Amino acid sequence: MADIELATLVQSAENGNADDRRRLFAAFYAELHRIAQRELRRNAGATLSPTTLLHETFLSMSRNDAALFADQGRFMAYAARAMRGLLVDYIRNRQAQKRGGQFEITSLPVELRVGVDDVETKKLAAALDELAVLHPRLAECVELRFFCGLSYDDIGKLWGMSERTVRREWDKARLLLHRLMTDQPLP
Repeated sequence: MADIELATLVQSAENGNADDRRRLFAAFYAELHRIAQRELRRNAGATLSPTTLLHETFLSMSRNDAALFADQGRFMAYAARAMRGLLVDYIRNRQAQKRGGQFEITSLPVELRVGVDDVETKKLAAALDELAVLHPRLAECVELRFFCGLSYDDIGKLWGMSERTVRREWDKARLLLHRLMTDQPLP
């Protein structure tokens, strides 16, 4: 899709056109599916399929008429944030006592899953929400880099700044997230 056509589509979607929101989602479907796969690999406790997570994300995004995405980066960050929120809710529901959360079903692993556990996922989500209040740009950097998988160069192009500046923002965001997750005082 041409950059001009994409910019027009993003603008129309931001203005609340539901059909253009669907078209925008469809334009980035493959990339969003890749993000969903990565998120599910990181969260070993989630038994959702990437397609299910992606479709739930679409439903969540389509219900929110107040969502603003001025450009492709903000749309991808918003989608990644919506996926993260859905995963955290899914993990909370699985661990709820009324759903049998106190019981743990064990089985032999079929594949090796590398990632953080459910407690760490919740801590990261809470820390990222707090970071978004304190430093929205740093939180967006984390969402674009960690959740969307964009390179420093790609983020720099979206923000109109150098790759080195984005790397510094990333380093600051990681430091603050670590402090927020370990309950250390902020500088």
